[in-house]
Amino acid sequence: MVHYTTVATCTLNQWALDFEGNYQRIRESILQAKALNARLRIGPELEIPGYGCYDHFLERDTVQHSWEVLGRLLEDRSLDGILIDTGMPVLHRNARYNCRIIILNGKIVLIRPKLYLANDGNYREMRWFVGWTRLAQTEDFVLPLFIGRITGQRSVMFGDALISTWDTCVGIELCEELFTPESPHIAMSLDGAEIIVNSSGSHHELRKLKRRVDLITEATLKCGGVYLYANQKGCDGDRLYYDGAAMILANGVVLAMSSQFSIADVDVQVATVDLGAVRAFRAARTSRSMQAARATPYPRAKAECALAVELGDFDNSVRPTDPIAVRYNTPSEEINLGPACWLWDYLRRSGQGGFFLPLSGGLDSCSTALIVHSMCRQVTEACLRGDEQVLKDVRRCVGAGADYVPESAQELAGHLFYTCYMGTENSSTETQERARHLAQTIGSYHVDLRMDSVVTAIVALFVLVTSRTPQYEVRGGSSSENLALQNIQARLRMLLSYLFAALLPWARGRQKSLLVLSSANVDEALRGYFTKYDCSSADLNPIGSISKHDLRKYVAFARDAMELPVLDEFLNAMPSAELVPHSESYTQSDEVEMGMSYAELSEFGRLRKVDGCGPYSMVMHLLHIWGDQLTPREIAQKVR
Repeated sequence: MVHYTTVATCTLNQWALDFEGNYQRIRESILQAKALNARLRIGPELEIPGYGCYDHFLERDTVQHSWEVLGRLLEDRSLDGILIDTGMPVLHRNARYNCRIIILNGKIVLIRPKLYLANDGNYREMRWFVGWTRLAQTEDFVLPLFIGRITGQRSVMFGDALISTWDTCVGIELCEELFTPESPHIAMSLDGAEIIVNSSGSHHELRKLKRRVDLITEATLKCGGVYLYANQKGCDGDRLYYDGAAMILANGVVLAMSSQFSIADVDVQVATVDLGAVRAFRAARTSRSMQAARATPYPRAKAECALAVELGDFDNSVRPTDPIAVRYNTPSEEINLGPACWLWDYLRRSGQGGFFLPLSGGLDSCSTALIVHSMCRQVTEACLRGDEQVLKDVRRCVGAGADYVPESAQELAGHLFYTCYMGTENSSTETQERARHLAQTIGSYHVDLRMDSVVTAIVALFVLVTSRTPQYEVRGGSSSENLALQNIQARLRMLLSYLFAALLPWARGRQKSLLVLSSANVDEALRGYFTKYDCSSADLNPIGSISKHDLRKYVAFARDAMELPVLDEFLNAMPSAELVPHSESYTQSDEVEMGMSYAELSEFGRLRKVDGCGPYSMVMHLLHIWGDQLTPREIAQKVR
């Protein structure tokens, strides 16, 4: 028989502790799912308080306000007729759990705590939560009194259980659990769960989306079944960007997927799936049936509803969703879109009037400027489409009236993006002209200044106090003098950045200040090749986790994709800090000063972070990789 059901997953741009805004976005996603005839809706992990609450999870108020939001969802009769999966922290026996709450028609069906917590890399869930260790077991959970008055329930099932509707069975997997060797979906599917739902708070990394899709594809190919994956999107108040890409798969094929990068607040994806096809897929595999016959039984929470269309309600307009081909963004496209969405999220939440960027004429600050340009392009496109939320945010940021609509990315950049070339006697005309050409092309409000008088004043103070005049190394000075004179310039640029970020808008008759952007790539952080408290110190660093190798590819991509021929000048330029005097016989070079190329630094980064190498094992690996080009001593010297 045919058993069609329509299911919905979504990505929401939830803000940490924005309980009212989060409630409105959850409610809107449920209403959109219902309008699309979905019988089941899932949302991102911890979507009620927001995933990025950090130590606010330790506060009792966060739990209390989460229950209050849940109470509003339970009271809302317009949300009846659909099985809803939402998320919040719950205290059970004085232990704090990261939970999914399953609700239906104003009642709580199940509270399912997370089993395996994410506690590596950027995640610290074990600081705030404890994992549920009693697999396939449940307990009674006594509801808060005001929730009990709404639902008419005294207690509900709490623990690791499946949800039985009148016609199918649903299993729950939370984010990290998909990535573990013993993923719960295996045991759940063997015990009859035909639909697996996964609510996630997964951040963006280059090339990470394919790993997610591969894992879910493999899960549904091996086990059969329907798999719904939901994810947070946006910055959620911290330094991570959550990249959406909610998806629905069935029996190993992708049926629906939301955009990985988007500035929209709510994105709902639906698919109509055939549960009969799931049953046929599983029954055709004898080895799977043998394992299912001895599977550990899960407790069942009863949901008094049917997800599939009943035979008596036959509607021949219902069509199963056709598979789609997944298109993965290239790393350069990810750099172009992900950090740009993150910057827009951060800006509109900060209440500031835009961004300030020291534009040096080099590849790194060029990359940061291009990411802001990409942000302006995406925001302008959304405004021209009539996105009311984006228009409201733009008008608030630029201080414009209710009828303002930006007509181009360059026009918007003239309001939101300020760039400044901070030259000294050591700066070249080439870098100055590159910075000016780029600013003109992308439309930023650009200032070109010379700060020699400020540098001279600082040095003069030192001379007055010590009666000693420091010199650059190329003019006979020591390495200490040389480094100090370079750092004066670098650190003054940071001070001037914050001065101009605070007052440039005021000088133009505007009220708000600016967020300062830095342009320090991950290779320089790994090597330590930067000045502390220089332009690497800022409010935000959009390229801080990106290698020089990837940035160079990105600039080449942007040149072609965004039709910016000016970028050829940056691609052909030698990386240089321009902090010491140059001549026909000497020009300061980043790679010469570091004693290694950026390509070599990228290799160091991969060995250290991905392969977990320390100095000794790194040398041993590099002997095999670079042994035909460098001697063992040269390799050891670079690693050291």
